[in-house]
Amino acid sequence: MSYPAHYKYTDQHEWLSIEGDVATVGITHHAQDALGDIVHVELPAVGKTFAQGKSACEVESVKAVSDVYAPISGTITEVNGALDGNEAVINSDPHGGGWLFKIRITNPSELGALLDAAAYEAVAAH
Repeated sequence: MSYPAHYKYTDQHEWLSIEGDVATVGITHHAQDALGDIVHVELPAVGKTFAQGKSACEVESVKAVSDVYAPISGTITEVNGALDGNEAVINSDPHGGGWLFKIRITNPSELGALLDAAAYEAVAAH
């Protein structure tokens, strides 16, 4: 699997696509492959604030329920309502239409702790 080079990643298998001070967040192909078929997503509320590393939402698959962590501190600005009843898009397009939420970055210095695509590929290979 080749991961988009312009994204940032966490070792907890979240990806971020950053535009200005807002990051779009989802789970990586590796994460969705490990989870199996996604059957439900519990998205965060718009306006809710999270610290980096705190559980922001849950993804339920046929195998398990897994937390998705806020990869950066900030406030939720939007959630992917298109996933309601169509959670399988996370399996088919985890790095595109399967995005979960957008978060306004409140501490840009935290971006330095995130992984680039090459570093994430090394994490995902283990």
